[in-house]
Amino acid sequence: MEKNVYGYKCKQCGCINYPYRMRCKNCRKGEYTDFEPVPLPKKGKLLTYTWLHNPPSDFMVVALGLGIVELENGVRVTCQLKVPEPVIGMNVTGKVEEVRAEGYNRYFGLVFYPA
Repeated sequence: MEKNVYGYKCKQCGCINYPYRMRCKNCRKGEYTDFEPVPLPKKGKLLTYTWLHNPPSDFMVVALGLGIVELENGVRVTCQLKVPEPVIGMNVTGKVEEVRAEGYNRYFGLVFYPA
């Protein structure tokens, strides 16, 4: 079964909000019932990136690539990058994977790879 990350589509104006907001970022209207969960696309373009050296121990890596990706539908997400040599503007594709573990707790998020 494929895992997804969900955005929240405003029923008033159709804008997709991510992460969840109490009010739509576009029309400023809404109640918690005025949003419809929609899966976010997994393809996009890398807008910027950085390397985090010596992240907290629950990440289990020496350096962690982080980026901001603009998805096909225009939504921007902060994510982990598994791109050896990232280039701003490159096409990337994502998967929902475990991004860190803390004891028995496992946390999932979008991880992007070269397209």
